[in-house]
Amino acid sequence: MDASDLIDELIQREGGYSARAADKGGPTRFGISEAVARAHGYRGDMAKLPPDTAAAIYRADYWTKPGLDRVADLAPDVAAELFDTGVNMGTGTAAGFLRRALNALNRSGADYADIPASGAVDTATLGALKAFLRTRGPAAGTVLVKALDALQGARYIALAETRPADEAFLYGWLVNRVG
Repeated sequence: MDASDLIDELIQREGGYSARAADKGGPTRFGISEAVARAHGYRGDMAKLPPDTAAAIYRADYWTKPGLDRVADLAPDVAAELFDTGVNMGTGTAAGFLRRALNALNRSGADYADIPASGAVDTATLGALKAFLRTRGPAAGTVLVKALDALQGARYIALAETRPADEAFLYGWLVNRVG
């Protein structure tokens, strides 16, 4: 699976320039924050960030670096879900959701050993994912995406509960990010 279609869809969904006071990320274009754009060497006006620059950042930081290309080789739908979660919540959070879900779905270690609940998508994570897919059969990827969505939705609600300014974003997060 190539990430190009996912990245193009994400850029479309994220839309153009935004500078909402309630957004902790500050000014963004195509969902890329100013801090991330600057870290990648972009020095121009954020309102004019080119889409190809945003796409390159998404591919580097949110697809390749966190290892989603390797997840996609095993379960493309899972990789797509992790990509979207990583963009919105951070790649470490997305990887943690995957690890937690795999641990919860391993039938108390009967199918494969637990892995640390936090950390990157590494060989242990990929091994657990392979074992999960092998032992649970054709519906396994769909079930895992549902588990990831559940964790993501719960996190959004917790964010809105603990930071009232995030209530302004909750509806959109649930509409556009979960399910």
